[in-house]
Amino acid sequence: MAYNADAPILIKKVKKVVAGGHHGGAWKVAYADFVTAMMAFFLLMWLINTTSPQQKRGIADYFAPASVSESTSGSGGILAGTALGDQGAKADGSQPIIQAQAPEAPPDAKDGKASKAGGASPAEQAMEAAAAKKQADDFQSAAESLRQAMQDMPELAELSKQVLVDQTPEGLRIQLIDQEGRSMFEPGSAKPNDRARLLLRAVAKVVSQLHNRITVAGHTSATVKGQKGGDDWALSAARANASRNVLQEAGIDPDRVYQVSGKANSDPLYPDDPTLPGNRRIAIVLLKEAPVLPPGQ
Repeated sequence: MAYNADAPILIKKVKKVVAGGHHGGAWKVAYADFVTAMMAFFLLMWLINTTSPQQKRGIADYFAPASVSESTSGSGGILAGTALGDQGAKADGSQPIIQAQAPEAPPDAKDGKASKAGGASPAEQAMEAAAAKKQADDFQSAAESLRQAMQDMPELAELSKQVLVDQTPEGLRIQLIDQEGRSMFEPGSAKPNDRARLLLRAVAKVVSQLHNRITVAGHTSATVKGQKGGDDWALSAARANASRNVLQEAGIDPDRVYQVSGKANSDPLYPDDPTLPGNRRIAIVLLKEAPVLPPGQ
């Protein structure tokens, strides 16, 4: 065969790959799967060791089939049939009779209607909570205003110890108490003196900022043994009514007065010594008002 000098020269290079050599990657994938499985295994062991029996029971119930019925009857099945009773085939032909009784009415129900507190919707409960919070804030603001007025007015500064302000289940209570040598009424008299009128006007200025109804109660101290006492019930009621008149003269709307009462010495401020002058007092309470419900409630 003659040699052709013009023919192209072809060079073929063959690269030999050795399977499973140093640069192979198949074993890395298998090793990664093995490490992942071991990690999941040890994580499972750790969870089993740290969970309580109740938590394990909850996990088991979560993964239990939803179609499994724990009832012994067949009513939970597809055909909604019934299973044999406890008597089985040995029954004598009679079956136990279960009398259906009407459910008992809730304890707070009246005339077939549940109470509003038990059947209140979340929106109503939220509204009631917001109204209660606003009322508490108003009471706190009124108490601070009264204390500030006592400090700002020189004529009231010396009388500040005769004013007690606190919150009770009924509402904001303002008490004007007697002190030794500083009484608000003359002994046996229902006419308030200048000191009492000054304190009542200061209270009226603060109370007029709110719209709650008020109650006014008069209290007397117990008489010392051996001394003849008068009619404390009539005297305490007359003092409470005289205080109401001063409050109305200072701008309190008469329609806001809910109750005027005399309690004599039945509710002493200092039970350990009912004869102390501090037990003689006038208690003015701003009542907590229920929030206004929407029409139809």
